[in-house]
Amino acid sequence: MAYRLRVHVHERQELLRRVWTKHWHGAAVFRFEHMSIVDKAVRAALDRDFRRGLVPALLGAIGGVRYVRYGQHDVGWVAGLDAHRRVFAPDRPDPALDLWTALARSCGWWWPGDGECVVAERPSVFALDDVDDAIRPHRADGPAVRYPDGWSVHFWHGTAVPAWVIEDPTPERIDVERNAEVRRCAIEHLGWPAYLERSGSALVATAPDPGNQDAELRLYDLPAWAGARMLLAVNGSLERDGTRRRYGLRVPRWVDSPLQAAAWTYGLTTEQYATLLRRT
Repeated sequence: MAYRLRVHVHERQELLRRVWTKHWHGAAVFRFEHMSIVDKAVRAALDRDFRRGLVPALLGAIGGVRYVRYGQHDVGWVAGLDAHRRVFAPDRPDPALDLWTALARSCGWWWPGDGECVVAERPSVFALDDVDDAIRPHRADGPAVRYPDGWSVHFWHGTAVPAWVIEDPTPERIDVERNAEVRRCAIEHLGWPAYLERSGSALVATAPDPGNQDAELRLYDLPAWAGARMLLAVNGSLERDGTRRRYGLRVPRWVDSPLQAAAWTYGLTTEQYATLLRRT
């Protein structure tokens, strides 16, 4: 097995070296920016979405694996080399690269062995979000990754979570969950306002929001695991649909009043916040 794996690693290194010599170095007569355009349009984009987006998350979800080839998720570097070949040397045969492109087109992860090979299907569902150029598995209404045999993984903005966090988050499940990250994801999905109202969290006090006309500040106690209180406020700015979103802000447990809580979030004193004319 070890020998076979060394052979596969050597083959890939040799392929990269050989294709560089044939297609990249051999294309020196072309302007360099043409090569950069191909590389950016094909390899970089695919590598960003597939290799950096899904592979690390799946490795974590299944507990880590060894000696794996990524099949479809090798498409970044495979497509980059294939694009250079098609653009700069379309008439040059390359059986080794043909094999790698066939793998990227036809299968998911695979494990070579002595006399046998385990090959996985490609995922039938593959959902990502893209926030601040960070590609992460994410889906708010079902599994972010699902395979044809039904095996699936749920993700909330890159964090692997149990199915209930996405399918049916409830205050009861959240309160007994021991994993802090899972609790955070479940509350974010459910929404702090809904969590506070449905969990029966004790209302400490309410007060008009001086910088947000007709809006109310509501201060709640949270369960002991939170180690904090929650200020429920109304956004000072309109959303695109003309509504004002409610949101929850964690504040220290020693905060006694909604005004003190709101002031703390801005780094102000209670007296300073009370004189605000407009909050955005």
